[in-house]
Amino acid sequence: MAFTKQIAMKRIYSIDFTRGLVMILMVLDHVRDLMHVTSITQNPVDLSSTTPALFFTRLITYLCAPIFVFLAGTSAYISFNNRHTPTESRKNLIKRGLWLILLEFTLVNFGVWFDLGFHTWLFQVIAAIGLGFIILSFMLRLSPAIIGITGLTIMFGHNLLPFIPLEGFPILKTILSPLFATTAFPLTSQITFVIGYPPVPWLGIMLVGFASGKLFELADNKRSTTFLKIGLGALVLFTVLRFINIYGDLSLWTSQKNNLFTFLSFINVTKYPPSLLYSLVTLGIMFLILAFADQVRNNFTNFVSIYGKVPLFFYLIHWYIVHPLLIAIMFLQGFSWTQMDFASGNFGRPKGVESGLQLWAIYIIWIAVVLILYYPCRKYSIYKDGQNKWWLKYI
Repeated sequence: MAFTKQIAMKRIYSIDFTRGLVMILMVLDHVRDLMHVTSITQNPVDLSSTTPALFFTRLITYLCAPIFVFLAGTSAYISFNNRHTPTESRKNLIKRGLWLILLEFTLVNFGVWFDLGFHTWLFQVIAAIGLGFIILSFMLRLSPAIIGITGLTIMFGHNLLPFIPLEGFPILKTILSPLFATTAFPLTSQITFVIGYPPVPWLGIMLVGFASGKLFELADNKRSTTFLKIGLGALVLFTVLRFINIYGDLSLWTSQKNNLFTFLSFINVTKYPPSLLYSLVTLGIMFLILAFADQVRNNFTNFVSIYGKVPLFFYLIHWYIVHPLLIAIMFLQGFSWTQMDFASGNFGRPKGVESGLQLWAIYIIWIAVVLILYYPCRKYSIYKDGQNKWWLKYI
């Protein structure tokens, strides 16, 4: 069985660094999403209206969700593979999955919208991880190889769904759509349930992450070499498939007004839901980062790793720093509380009136928020390492 092999139960530095790095990038995306002057009215990757700086500001944060989900699967393998029987591991994964779903629709959703009426219920990355844990819990008696093959099958095959004619099967289409594609359901006349992270494609990434936990049992040098080969192989496959321009992403690249924008079109892959090409390029880069982190340790990597040691704590509290900052900026820009719109998904920004900050200011606030979060994350990491309280494993 997969659970008989003994592995050292210790933190893996490369995982902490990689996860910390993408958490830092995540803050940039959320600061931009809430505060940038055009974030409510403009898609930052729409080549007809974006700028290269805005495009790359959004594109670099594409790394966050797939790496976060992948490493959640890897951490599940490392944490539960040796500590428990499959039955005990299943119970732990189910409890953690339910906890994450509860957090998504309470603290996280409120942190995103600051809407006391909860007019929008958003199923995003935390709930996707939670549901993934629950499904994974029922697969634990399978070998990591079978779990990994299942994940790869989902990753490589889910982009076929749009080519399957379901017009004659409306019930089947209704059932499958929210599992594979972003979907919105009106629950009442004022409340909408939005699936921003369709569970099946993200589950595929988690299952591959779980199976890849075995790679961390390799000796350090061999592990780094393996990560490097996998990362480069994924990027080569991405380049070939993207150049062929037939399969792997519903958004095909096209020639644009100049070479730069043609390149932007080439790398402009689909995140919602995560296409095969999106997964290949982001996870390929992740493996290169893991290979780097296995070989390098310095003040910078130590700094970044602090955030990766307490990812859920970091994720929860960053919303309650970023969103109050947005409200303060609205007041500083002369808006009153009565003008602020929270119910319609504007994060509190007034409707029909220009508000927010230019891109250069977004970067300044991003850096400030990351630095503000360092000390709480460091203190919590030290506290967590020195305690054995049951609730600490849930935050």
